[in-house]
Amino acid sequence: MLRSLRVLAGLCVVAALSGVGTSPALATPSSGISAVTVAEGDIPAGLLPFVPDGVHVAVREITIAPGGTTGWHYHDGDLVGLVRSGTLTHPGPDCVPTIYGPGTIIEEPRGQQNTHEGENLGDVPVVLDVLYLIPLGKPLSQDAAAPPCAQP
Repeated sequence: MLRSLRVLAGLCVVAALSGVGTSPALATPSSGISAVTVAEGDIPAGLLPFVPDGVHVAVREITIAPGGTTGWHYHDGDLVGLVRSGTLTHPGPDCVPTIYGPGTIIEEPRGQQNTHEGENLGDVPVVLDVLYLIPLGKPLSQDAAAPPCAQP
């Protein structure tokens, strides 16, 4: 319930923000990725009772071309995404992929132990709408080495 309230509050705050930024923080090596920041801003510490340390909120539209990949990465905060079109293949630290189709909600847990990759193995672009709730001062994503199970 608290997680849903956080996401809802984040969406409301983002809707009210007027600043638009363009600082991509995609992991490398990535390929076939484009991202548009729709809105972003900071919720300062103490402003909302369920965000005691403050949070950077961003909404991005991410497109992964056929054959494209985000590269292995992780996030220091929570992400909630919606697959608008295409099929996303999403292996986690165990290299077992989860497949997300159109209309599917994705939740990516925070932390380096949750390293993952987003891949488009299909023949149409994957388009994602993503809400980032990241601790203040942290990047939207952090590069990570592929886990041992993904090494050739």
